[in-house]
Amino acid sequence: MSREQAEFLNIRFERTGPRADLIINRPEKRNALNAATIAELLRAFEICKADPAVRVVVLSGAGDKAFCAGADLAENMQPMNEYLRLVQRENFTGLFKIIPNLGKPVIGQVQGLALAGGCGLAASCDFVIASETARFGTPEVNVGLFPMMISAILLRNLGRKKAYDLMFTGRQIDALEAERIGLVTRVVPAAQLKAEVDTLAADLAAKSPAVLKLGKDAIQKADQMPFNEALDYLSTMLSMNFLTADAKEGMTAFLEKRAPEWKGE
Repeated sequence: MSREQAEFLNIRFERTGPRADLIINRPEKRNALNAATIAELLRAFEICKADPAVRVVVLSGAGDKAFCAGADLAENMQPMNEYLRLVQRENFTGLFKIIPNLGKPVIGQVQGLALAGGCGLAASCDFVIASETARFGTPEVNVGLFPMMISAILLRNLGRKKAYDLMFTGRQIDALEAERIGLVTRVVPAAQLKAEVDTLAADLAAKSPAVLKLGKDAIQKADQMPFNEALDYLSTMLSMNFLTADAKEGMTAFLEKRAPEWKGE
């Protein structure tokens, strides 16, 4: 057992070269998120963020029935002081904050159900590769709740009309519709899901980690700016990009017709 895996009971943390796999490991509960699982996922992402050897992260769910079916409602129904519940919820919001600020790409590998908070978790990933069997939705409204926190993620990914359609009706959509509305990067047959994710992860891990971090950080910041301000900011960030050792190496390697050797600087 790896040192990282020893910390966790509800997720699996696996390392293969520059790739880290975070696997929600509660298949008997359709990988539902209880407080312990959320805390472990947040801790695992913090480890990945701090470790320069990790260049790409793949998030998935154990088994073939669900990526993540959302919150563990049985736990949520347990009596608890609402203030303590609010404090626990900070870990959940922390997950949605750390993924876009991780400084390295995150791939969601989605099979089966991605519902409620699980749908929001998938939407938070930079890439979502989904099996044809995957289904997405925000059914909270059907049990008298509203998908408050993930609404911020869905609105940014889908726009108001498509996000409202999911959040206000609670309906589920298949993978092809999810791809069409922008929730999914691409859809593949179930038998090809792992291979497709493996190929993408290897491709991303082979890029300059310094440039991918610079680009992801810049996109996240620019997305919150007015258009003209974003253009000015991105122009400055391009200048910063040109100053990196990896930009110099990449352009030199191109002219010399050889593969670049990234320094991560």
